[in-house]
Amino acid sequence: MICTTKSYQRFKSAKGNFALMLGLVAMASGGLSLPAFAQDASVLKAEKAGPDMQWVDSMDLSQIEQGWGQAKARRSVGDNPITLAGVVYPHGVGSHAASTITIALKGAATHFASMVGIDDETGKKGSVIFIVKADGKQLAKTPVLHVGDSPQLISVDVTGAKQLTLEVDDAGDGITEDHGDWAGAILTLKKGSTVKPSIFTVPSAPPRIVLQQVSVVPQIHGARVVGATPGHPFLFLIAATGKGPLSYSAKGLPAGLTLNKENGVISGSLSSAGSTNVLLTVTGSKGVAKRQLTIVGGENKLSLTPPMGWNSWNVWAGKVDKKKVEDAADQMIASGLAAHGYSYINVDDTWEAGRDDQGNILSNEKFPDMPGLSAYIHDKGLKFGIYSSPGPKTCADFTGSYQHDDKDAATYAAWGVDYLKYDWCSYGEIVKDDHSIAADMKPYQIMGSALGKVNRDILYSLCQYGMGDVWKWGADPSINGNCWRTTGDITDNWGSLKSIFESQPGHEKYAGPGHWNDPDMLMVGIVGFGNTHPTGLKPNEQILHVSMWSLLAAPLLIGCDMTKLDPFTLALLANDEMIDIDQDPLGKGASLIIKKDGKQVWVRPLFDGTKAVGLVNTGSAPQTVTVKWADLGIKGAQPVRDIWLHKNVGTLKGSYSVEVPAHGCVMLKIGTAKKV
Repeated sequence: MICTTKSYQRFKSAKGNFALMLGLVAMASGGLSLPAFAQDASVLKAEKAGPDMQWVDSMDLSQIEQGWGQAKARRSVGDNPITLAGVVYPHGVGSHAASTITIALKGAATHFASMVGIDDETGKKGSVIFIVKADGKQLAKTPVLHVGDSPQLISVDVTGAKQLTLEVDDAGDGITEDHGDWAGAILTLKKGSTVKPSIFTVPSAPPRIVLQQVSVVPQIHGARVVGATPGHPFLFLIAATGKGPLSYSAKGLPAGLTLNKENGVISGSLSSAGSTNVLLTVTGSKGVAKRQLTIVGGENKLSLTPPMGWNSWNVWAGKVDKKKVEDAADQMIASGLAAHGYSYINVDDTWEAGRDDQGNILSNEKFPDMPGLSAYIHDKGLKFGIYSSPGPKTCADFTGSYQHDDKDAATYAAWGVDYLKYDWCSYGEIVKDDHSIAADMKPYQIMGSALGKVNRDILYSLCQYGMGDVWKWGADPSINGNCWRTTGDITDNWGSLKSIFESQPGHEKYAGPGHWNDPDMLMVGIVGFGNTHPTGLKPNEQILHVSMWSLLAAPLLIGCDMTKLDPFTLALLANDEMIDIDQDPLGKGASLIIKKDGKQVWVRPLFDGTKAVGLVNTGSAPQTVTVKWADLGIKGAQPVRDIWLHKNVGTLKGSYSVEVPAHGCVMLKIGTAKKV
């Protein structure tokens, strides 16, 4: 049953008015009436639970998975007292969309009740839907609740149920400020029950993966096409593996470019616009590899495939410094990841130190020599990225670029910067209550114009969390964004991961070569925003994570401690078949074509005529997921290859079914490749 605070107060004041009671019961989902204890909302505001009752906040909440932050007992997700419409609740769970709390009832409970709404701390933003299910059956669902809406009482019978699921959905408009409270959430237990319900978590299953064996025979990896502006510095490292020493050649290089035959670095400056097909050859002690690379010269030709590299934030946050960045660059080479196509080394926030008398941005003591750091990275054939904000301050309260865009762009070019992440942060203080698309676009137009004036190609990454449907305008000629964040920040838990990839359908039609949807950086390996720890994602969740980013044609920006790469993390990141899908030159992201009962089928067309397919299981137990040829627009017998098992499944007719682990993904390539 669901009723608003106002209707509940009317019910309470009726004191036996049978007609009004019938009216409220008619409002109820499933026609359930309120049990005796819940007929007074004060029960949900009590300090102590009554006999045979259990507060949900008495359970271990550490494994609850949600889109941002950590679920908190008796506090909002912002760590304030749980408050709905000015009423403070001593008990409850503060959560953030998208979140799922799964409780193992063990048959011991008879009733669940809670007041729900958006916590008062959020101010003017936020929109959520609360859903309650028992053993998969929906018992209650609120309408979309916004800040300022009356809280609603959920009261449902759970007698005999084994599992209770409490969900906070983002209402389809992103998770910004979606601070959803289960205020006073309480279970009524069977009289005298000694069994206590507890939080259910999905057990960690062995990862469905076979570690890739790198061939001793040379192979060429990574992007098949690269673009640059004529007259600007050009840098490209041929990504190749094989038993060395390796030597490199490039037949048909366009005028202005040269190849270092010993390290595979192509550099120089394109003399003119146009497209050139270059035949790359890599020779090693065990053989020879050949591959075509298309070099495109012209205006706004950057990032013709999604950028690949490393960013400092998810592992170091404010603890980043010059040594950690140099270590990341060193390990990009030593680990072999550069040989698989990863190239950017990006410094995120906290490098800034105010401005000099002429208004030029300065770096702080952690980064005493930015040009020197840039040169260190470039000498390895890698590229250098940096971070700023259009506001007066960055998200970590360092100096932003507000009213200094031209100066900062010129400084970045002088330092040798190749990538700019431009984060909204304090710019909200400038636009205040103006939520128009024009206001969303303006700061990115200003910096886009500034970048267009410098004599260096700087990949432009818009970071404003998907506001104003940025995917619809990020590539506008007034901005020329190369990628744009489609969501809020990722964290290393299932709730965050699931909410992000499930919010992507429909965005794919706005992306393509030169402009990509960015669902945020990778959360595999050792992460922690300065307090490092192994990722909280289970192994199969990590496989799903990397698979979905590849299928979505998303940037692959590693967010872990590069000095502590374990074999599993390296196998995830260096899977060349996965990388080939991410870097596919056709540039079309995956579409969600099936979603039912925790089963999803995603499909992405590839340049060679085949299909990349992701079979996803968001459920809490293994499930068989089927992909049908008719849904892919193909027919007849089709070869099927498993990307993570590195094996050919067979040539099959009509469909393919496979068991997918809980919170897992089976990634496939289906079809016969045409000659290219």
